[in-house]
Amino acid sequence: MSFSKSKGPNKGGARRHENDRIYAHPLPLIFSDPSSSRTRSILGLLGLSRSQVINPHCEGYYDPSTRSVWVVNQRDSETLWRRGFFGKGNLSRSEPSWFVRQVKDRKKMTSEEIREKRRADRKQFKLDRAAAIAKVAAEAETIFETEGRVVVPALFGPEIPSGATWKPKTAESELALEQESGSPENAKSKGEDEGEGEEEEEPLEDMEHLQLTLPEAFFLAWNFDCLTILDPETACYDEPLSLPEIWITFQQIYLAPPIPTLPTPELQLDNPFLIHYAVYHHYRSLGWVVKNGLKFCVDYLLYKRGPVFTHAEFAIVVCPVYEDPQDQEVSITNLQNASPFTWSWLSTINRANSQVMKTLILTYVTIPARSRLSREMLNTPACFAHYSVREVIVRRFIPARMRD
Repeated sequence: MSFSKSKGPNKGGARRHENDRIYAHPLPLIFSDPSSSRTRSILGLLGLSRSQVINPHCEGYYDPSTRSVWVVNQRDSETLWRRGFFGKGNLSRSEPSWFVRQVKDRKKMTSEEIREKRRADRKQFKLDRAAAIAKVAAEAETIFETEGRVVVPALFGPEIPSGATWKPKTAESELALEQESGSPENAKSKGEDEGEGEEEEEPLEDMEHLQLTLPEAFFLAWNFDCLTILDPETACYDEPLSLPEIWITFQQIYLAPPIPTLPTPELQLDNPFLIHYAVYHHYRSLGWVVKNGLKFCVDYLLYKRGPVFTHAEFAIVVCPVYEDPQDQEVSITNLQNASPFTWSWLSTINRANSQVMKTLILTYVTIPARSRLSREMLNTPACFAHYSVREVIVRRFIPARMRD
């Protein structure tokens, strides 16, 4: 007896292999070794290597209104997304695929367009059926007036369209009716229709850009030196911002006063950029793919390899903690989740993420006290040595499911 082989485990195998090929590099930098295996073994014994680092050198534009960096070059956007899943398309949910979707929509109707066409056809069918019944009734009235015979108008028959026989009018059928009429007006409209049909379709322009958050942009610029950030508001439009300028600018954007004429406050130890970048850098350095978690009411989502492979396993809520409680009383930043949250809030967030098979993690970032750390330390990323990150896993206890 022979059994058919199940196709379950092999389902989507070709797609997985294609994703493995496309997203083979977890980071923008690529290490290549052009030497042969024999040369590598000899160099390995000597503690040497001929590996080369390939840096993509991408370029982005700083946008203060959205607190993000825009990568408008298609090649750079594709590189940053495929090598680490950095950023998101501003017109897409995740991967910048707006242009591909628009090209497909031109070739194939979307579900919304199919629905609207079905509704229009149903409405036209009712109008055609009512017109046919009115025509038959008018003919019966004419026969009664001329011949005196009483003819009952038929509601069914070859002249009355039904759901099985009615077909929507196409451009070819309308042209055939115009040719049968032969009137000059119809001929003119026919020529106009032919002229319209010969018009070429306008080329589609890619209007999407890759949008990087400030932690993502600084992570790429500081750790890998693979992202050049330009500021469109500066006098030298083509001159990139230096790393110290990027560091200061990303902090000041969160301290900008509501009135532009007021001076910008000094750098703060509890700056939201510092808090969120400390968490982002912490998990990225451990090999996780960190993405925005706004959809699930959290700050970040953690993926093992990326969104195209598996769903996120962990949901991160950033919880700032002041080393000195008095610093929170005089703070001007008003950090989110810095104050103790209610159990109803925690239960709501935990339940929402448990329903989608995600483990909730409260990530506590300890902010150093102002009494032991001067603000001059904030001029460089060396200040991160004084911040600490701790995690607490929160899980729902369901007695009916966890008995075993």
